[in-house]
Amino acid sequence: MFAQSRGVNQQYKAKFRSLSFNLKDPKNPDLRARVLEGDIEAQELVEMSAEQLASSEKKAEYSQIREHIMAESVRGNTQVASTDQFQCGRCKQRKCTYYQMQTRSADEVGLGV
Repeated sequence: MFAQSRGVNQQYKAKFRSLSFNLKDPKNPDLRARVLEGDIEAQELVEMSAEQLASSEKKAEYSQIREHIMAESVRGNTQVASTDQFQCGRCKQRKCTYYQMQTRSADEVGLGV
């Protein structure tokens, strides 16, 4: 781990905290058992992502969140907000709803070389 991060830096400290938390977590006995039994070697443990280190309960939670996000993106649900700060140009009422849209990167002005 020290060699991977090329010394003690933010990356090293973050990885150390992640490993320490996941190995000490009482809700994650599987990881601890796999390390103690030798199923996971030290090098493999250091290279594991936070999601791979997580307990099965957390993995299920992450999966559920990922599925929810994918469903929202496929449906194209946009969050709409209401306000009275704007006035409609056609009817002159102040009952407005608005939503935020992301512009395509192709629409952005590039720097000429």
